[in-house]
Amino acid sequence: MDVQTGFFYLFSVVLLFAAFRVVTARNPVHAVLYLMLAFSQASGVWFLLQAEFLAITLVLVYLGAVMVLFLFVVMMLDINMDTLREGFWKHFPLAAALGALIALEMAAVLMGGFRVTEAPAAALGQVAVPVSNAKALGILLYTDYLMPIQIGAVILLVAMIAAIALTLRERKDSKAINPSIQVRVRAADRLSIIKVGVTQAGAAPQPAALEAAPAENK
Repeated sequence: MDVQTGFFYLFSVVLLFAAFRVVTARNPVHAVLYLMLAFSQASGVWFLLQAEFLAITLVLVYLGAVMVLFLFVVMMLDINMDTLREGFWKHFPLAAALGALIALEMAAVLMGGFRVTEAPAAALGQVAVPVSNAKALGILLYTDYLMPIQIGAVILLVAMIAAIALTLRERKDSKAINPSIQVRVRAADRLSIIKVGVTQAGAAPQPAALEAAPAENK
């Protein structure tokens, strides 16, 4: 067994273990961390298959952005695991049937869809020029598919500008307070001292006060 085969088995075993722990982990934060481990091992397998672009995209996009966002969301949410696990055994037969069906379909595709065939270039005696996967994909994207790439870039730019504009707009229902206004607050602006006349204990109330009291009660 060569080095490449050894790394393939290593990445595959860790990938299967991480994927199993994603489903069986009781803590959602641990499940997200195991999913990030599974993605990293899948990236290693793609590197062995000479799919450099897919491997780098998996690391940069999923591990660097999407899964970090998932991790922050899961950590901020107060998830009650007892409530989530109440209907586990109730829906287990349906989930097991769907899982078995998907496993059979994947087995059929893997056994019958990836048959080894000879390349036409090798059959004709031609020598293929060694080109990396990322370079070939870049040449294809920026030659035959240049216009769709530019349209997608413009759409993403418009979406980014719209998100920034919606974030920076002034809202009337916002409860945010300017810190500079808080710093300039003085006690004299919030505290008013009122002088009240001296009253004697047990003194009879004035008639005007007696007439005003029922009106206030109404």
